[in-house]
Amino acid sequence: MNSKGFFTARNITALSILLALVIVLQTFGGAINIGPVQLNFTLIPIALGAILLGPIAGLILGFACGVVVAVQVILGLVPFYVLIWTETPVVALLTCVIKTTVAGFVSGLVYKLLVKKNRYVAVFVAAALVPIINTGLFIVGCLGMWPVMVQMAGGTNILGFIIVSLVTFNFFVELAINLLCAPALYRVIKVVDKNGVYGAE
Repeated sequence: MNSKGFFTARNITALSILLALVIVLQTFGGAINIGPVQLNFTLIPIALGAILLGPIAGLILGFACGVVVAVQVILGLVPFYVLIWTETPVVALLTCVIKTTVAGFVSGLVYKLLVKKNRYVAVFVAAALVPIINTGLFIVGCLGMWPVMVQMAGGTNILGFIIVSLVTFNFFVELAINLLCAPALYRVIKVVDKNGVYGAE
């Protein structure tokens, strides 16, 4: 973040573009259904915003993503959440909103702490943290929907079902995508933004 603070014209413009990207991606194709779960490609602009503009931007972008997902859940557009929404609507909505909001905020905060020591390490750690935290809080949310998880697991170990059937595949794909795409996008911005006006040191 530059010395003029967060709410500069350039920061707001950059945030607006990323916010529009998050909403459009999540609404019209930022998620691909693989069995009962989704691969969420909107984590990329969330990570990018957290890296370029800081934790507040990460929080805003993550919250926007969560709200869009929550609306999709209410409308029955997310297969995994259909049963969960019927049985535990409050936990389902909180899980949708909180996981990406916290992921975006913490990613930006950690980047801000690490960038003074090593910019590239900071970028990769921040990019990785978004899917890690998003998935971790998704698991916590699932544990808060215990009765539904028992029903979905069909007699198998609940935690094993959550980790193996709902998390493992999409987590590693999302992590790989963020590690590949977010730093690449970041480097492009750094080339264009030679004066560092977006605060990405």
